Amino acid sequence: MSDAYIVQALRTAGGKRNGKLASWHPADMAGEILNALVDRSGIDPAAIEDVILGCVSQVGEQSFHIARNAVLASRLLDSVPAVTIDRQCGSSQQALQFAAQAVMSGTQDMVIAAGVESMTRVPMGSPVSLAQKAGLGSPWSERIRKRYGVDEFSQFTGAQMVAEKYKFTRRQLDEFALLSHQRAAAATLAGAFKKEIVPLQVADGWHDTDEGIRYDANLESIGAVKLLKEGGVLSAANASQMCDGASGVLVVNERALKTHNLEPLARIHNLTVTGGDPVIMLEEPIPGTRKALQKSGLSIDDIDLYEVNEAFAPIPLAWLQAVGANPDKLNVNGGAIALGHPLGASGCKLMATLLNALIARGKRYGLQAMCEGGGLANVTIVEVL
Repeated sequence: MSDAYIVQALRTAGGKRNGKLASWHPADMAGEILNALVDRSGIDPAAIEDVILGCVSQVGEQSFHIARNAVLASRLLDSVPAVTIDRQCGSSQQALQFAAQAVMSGTQDMVIAAGVESMTRVPMGSPVSLAQKAGLGSPWSERIRKRYGVDEFSQFTGAQMVAEKYKFTRRQLDEFALLSHQRAAAATLAGAFKKEIVPLQVADGWHDTDEGIRYDANLESIGAVKLLKEGGVLSAANASQMCDGASGVLVVNERALKTHNLEPLARIHNLTVTGGDPVIMLEEPIPGTRKALQKSGLSIDDIDLYEVNEAFAPIPLAWLQAVGANPDKLNVNGGAIALGHPLGASGCKLMATLLNALIARGKRYGLQAMCEGGGLANVTIVEVL
């Protein structure tokens, strides 16, 4: 079986909800990422054999097969097929894993994995809320509710449960949120994101800088934000920001490297997906990471950098504690608390940031982990070449 290689990994700069990317239709935003992957790699667009694109809220402008519409909005040939997938927040990380599996098997040689989410134009939870308004029922059947003893599954509830299980205080979560902003601000000012960001034209010029970073953040201002639940420890300030964005990764096998004279950035070392408790749900990156390390023959000490999505501050903090990881290696350029979490786009977005951080530091192994609705997790290990 052939190895899978990453040739390019790109993303848009994050746009705040109702911010600079609000005017961009999500299909067009994703189409620009597809164009950039082809342009920067120098390949013939006809060589792309498939586009696998993640998107969570597949309704409205993100309905009717957003992956195909992204291809139609790009300069790719209309003969390039596409498929849209939903593994919740891990949708585009799963797109990357599916793309890797395709080229490893030899079924295809060159595949684009991508993701998109406009949380401005298609608000989070729209598929469920619109269906309920139309009287179309709930995604959770009575059988499921009885089995798990809940009326619905909530990521907010899961995050609070994780915080309570690991005994995190609000101050600890707020301190982590502050660090996210500080790291993201430092990385931005140092130009660390320039290679991975695809600028998009907006009303006042070009959008090429993540919009959600608070350069003046401090513990007092973060601590003043209202709690999401009375008596809890979560607030909007220590959770990920709603965000508009798109991302993509060009994945190829060795045959494509030789045929198209391409230089890979990294080899995909391990692909893991796991499922667990759907109620606490967001704790699953912990067993997912353990499984990925065991299957790869690596230890956590072998990993040079980690990207663990900051859906809520307790998730990466619990991950650090449970797997015995080094906090200095975690989300070194900030995370979703500062940079935003564009749901279906976050998987490939984190991979672009992880690879560029590894290359900039001359490091070898990177691990990316994503918590997902329903108690799922994707974990991907890459090796820089």
